[in-house]
Amino acid sequence: MNQSPVETALSRAMIRWSLTKSTPVAETPTSWIFRVEQNGRNFAALKILKPQTAHEELRGSMLLNWYQGEGAATVFDTHGDTLFMEWLDGGTLGEPARAGRDDEATIAICTVVANLHRPRPDAPEDLLDLRTQFAELFATDVRVWPHTARDLYARACGIALKLFDRPSAAIPLHGDLHHDNILASDRGWLAIDPKGLIGDPAYELANIYRNPLGATALAANPRRIAALTDAFASRLGYNRKRMLGWAAAHSALAACWDLAAGNAITTDLAMLPLLLSAYDQA
Repeated sequence: MNQSPVETALSRAMIRWSLTKSTPVAETPTSWIFRVEQNGRNFAALKILKPQTAHEELRGSMLLNWYQGEGAATVFDTHGDTLFMEWLDGGTLGEPARAGRDDEATIAICTVVANLHRPRPDAPEDLLDLRTQFAELFATDVRVWPHTARDLYARACGIALKLFDRPSAAIPLHGDLHHDNILASDRGWLAIDPKGLIGDPAYELANIYRNPLGATALAANPRRIAALTDAFASRLGYNRKRMLGWAAAHSALAACWDLAAGNAITTDLAMLPLLLSAYDQA
């Protein structure tokens, strides 16, 4: 009986890394994930990448290797399109945030970012430049936006251009950091699924403002935006105006992605006026 490509990749991985048992955990838009055992004692994860997203995922795995387990999940080894990784079975940081403990989640995010942004030698090559990440924002036809929100799109584009025209030092960035990409472990909170970008460190925080998933009322609260900005500025030392500028620009970019995919942009339509107002006042 012929095996599917994922079954073949799984079989080869089990042999290569002397694994004894596999349990399917999830299929995501980018991969198939299995929990595996070594000698019936230690758990690990296998992430078998889908061909259409393998290049981006492998770029992220290079960044995970570079983090060396500091603030992020550890990649033990890779072979082809299969990653052999640390198993994280804790909940995500979205859970305390959605349960009314957003301040606790924000402190944890600051700790994770401080670890991810720790200076390290020999940054990986082939990381995606932040300006390339924003290509779809600048290429989007404003007419796909709701008529009443086109001024928001235009303002966000202008802020993004201003940020790129006044660049800061560029560092490797996770690039998709948000509450549900940070998992609990016996080593503390750890980030997963980086995109592997390079650019302004203040951009790393942009996606936090519009998260966690399913908590639009929390995200679209001016007091919460101010509290996040205060915490990030005091604990990480990043410039308030740049953080808020990137948050607004990223919100507009995320809306462009959703519009292109035919999805609603409810959260970003609620967020953008507040982020732009906070940016103007910073």
